[in-house]
Amino acid sequence: MTHPTHHGHDSHSEHSSHSNTHHHDKHAGHSPEMFRDRFWLSLLMTLPIVFWSGHIQSLVGYDAPQFWGSDWIAPVLGTAIFLYGGLVFLKGAWHEISERLPGMMTLISLAIGVAFIFSWVVQLGWIDAQALWWELATLVTIMLLGHWIEMRSINQAQGALQELAKLLPDQATRISGDQEQQVAVSELKTGDLLLVRPGGSIPADGVLKIGQSDVNESMITGESKPVSKKPGDNLIAGTINGRGSLRLEVTQTGDKTKLSGIMRLVKDAQQSKSGAQHLADRAARALTAVAISAGVITLIAWQFVGADIEFSIVRVVTVLVIACPHALGLAVPLVIAISTSLGANNGLLVRDQRGLEQARNLDTIVFDKTGTLTLGEFRVVSQATHSLSDEQALKIAASIESESEHPIAQGIVRTAKDHKLSFPAAQNFQSLTGKGVSAQVDGEAYLMGGANLLELEKAELGEDLKQAAQKAEQQGHAVIYLLHKQQAIALFAVADAVREESKAAIQTLHKLGIQVAMLTGDAKNVADAVAKQLGIDLVFSEVLPEDKASKIKELQTGGRRVAMVGDGVNDAPALATADIGIAIGAGTDVAVEAGHIVLVRSDPRDIPRIITLSKATYRKMLQNLWWAAGYNIAAIPLAAGALAAWGILLSPAVGAVLMSASTVIVAINAQLLRRVKL
Repeated sequence: MTHPTHHGHDSHSEHSSHSNTHHHDKHAGHSPEMFRDRFWLSLLMTLPIVFWSGHIQSLVGYDAPQFWGSDWIAPVLGTAIFLYGGLVFLKGAWHEISERLPGMMTLISLAIGVAFIFSWVVQLGWIDAQALWWELATLVTIMLLGHWIEMRSINQAQGALQELAKLLPDQATRISGDQEQQVAVSELKTGDLLLVRPGGSIPADGVLKIGQSDVNESMITGESKPVSKKPGDNLIAGTINGRGSLRLEVTQTGDKTKLSGIMRLVKDAQQSKSGAQHLADRAARALTAVAISAGVITLIAWQFVGADIEFSIVRVVTVLVIACPHALGLAVPLVIAISTSLGANNGLLVRDQRGLEQARNLDTIVFDKTGTLTLGEFRVVSQATHSLSDEQALKIAASIESESEHPIAQGIVRTAKDHKLSFPAAQNFQSLTGKGVSAQVDGEAYLMGGANLLELEKAELGEDLKQAAQKAEQQGHAVIYLLHKQQAIALFAVADAVREESKAAIQTLHKLGIQVAMLTGDAKNVADAVAKQLGIDLVFSEVLPEDKASKIKELQTGGRRVAMVGDGVNDAPALATADIGIAIGAGTDVAVEAGHIVLVRSDPRDIPRIITLSKATYRKMLQNLWWAAGYNIAAIPLAAGALAAWGILLSPAVGAVLMSASTVIVAINAQLLRRVKL
């Protein structure tokens, strides 16, 4: 299944390549299938080499049949294995040496190269020793198996990208007049009208024009509950339509869709370097130098004590094999790949691994108020009534204000809809300049407006409503009155409503020992009211957009490790200044580009999840690094023959098995990260 719309990602990968580790370059152009095929063919050629090996025959106690040319089975097949199976390692070594970064491929190539040359020297009778054909063959075969396992592990960890790519359909139904036309998704243009049938995948970002349905957006937002969509709502490419038939107008196609943006972020994160990766890179380079030095010392030492050249060469080959920093090279990248896909599945898009790694050290989180802790939309935050119920008052108010385009009026209407209230249509709606509005609902005349309306109408205001109005005004809320027969019968305090999830998020952060601050351009009384409601520790109010970054610096100067959470253009400098910038995904592209981590769901409760993921990721990295490095430090003396006096000697093939086992242990340990509950 192909996805033509994803071609736009190639240019972005060019940008990423400069920051790639040599671990990523090591497998450039490789695939699990390539290693799998080379492994199986090399294994088939290895079996006859092992069967006709004199060493194996004497060890096991059997006599292989001899015939003309049987002496050449091992050198011919061994050479074929070296050139076919070993070529991938030789090419990798050439790349490492040309980059002046000798590493794992260099060590493997040295090991198989020494064994290959030595075996031909023996085969040609230039020295009297036993050739290492079976050791060479088994070594290459086991190395191919190890790399096949490694590539499969990395590919599975990076499965988030492949799964995202599968979300987009190949075909879309375009509507032209009365005609329906099946077209490739890559041919879609902005402004096209598309039909999405029940159960179909939405092929491009767009605005719903006709139809209603519940849409499954879990693959993009991580939110399991289907989202109800009506005309005017935005639709995201790759999400799944429910039971309704939808017609949408395309707004973004190809690599400009939200899905493609998410794929770019995931890809960049999996290729970005963390501090632990830098440490692993340095350790791998140091281990390479140690292994080569150990190989030379081993050869000299055994020759010095009078060992056979064959024995000394086998020890050198075993040292080079067992010292390969294979597990070390896999230790961090695999954890990064898994943590990135785990985050993406939970609505946390990691743009830069350093941001995720540092999140475990945070002690202060600064939230932008509007659109982050609050909805960024007006709602009725409190109301008081006289002579009728809250529900009746809200129904009447919504009926009247549904005719108005004013943001505060729309806030009252949205509140009624949030409460799932149905309200009748108003009649004779009129806008009264400088006063408010008037309308009839169920035959009764009503007026709505602010304090000016009360004064002009000389309306009565009961003591209970007067107290509610004073309290709302102290908190900076807009107060709207509902009048009937020159009496105020209800008032509505309207403000930017706090998100339901914000309080739970801040409580969780406090449990983690993190100080919470709020940054806003709003007046002090408005900011203080929100802070009190949510239990925020520190408030920066009346802050101009250009001063937000300096407030972050202020906290950092005091020795705090600060994360900034924001969604708007004016948050971008503060996001970039903070130790970690966390962008609300529903916000602007500028904010998203400035953040280290993006919250797809716009849910503040995802902030503690970042810290949990950060701690778990770092823990796995350290575990893998300790295992990989510790294993090599202990194994090199054993491979060199330090315990030979006690009859303990490792063959190159056993060394390769142990090295591969180390790699598998690191891979399994990294996979355990998937069990972390975010």
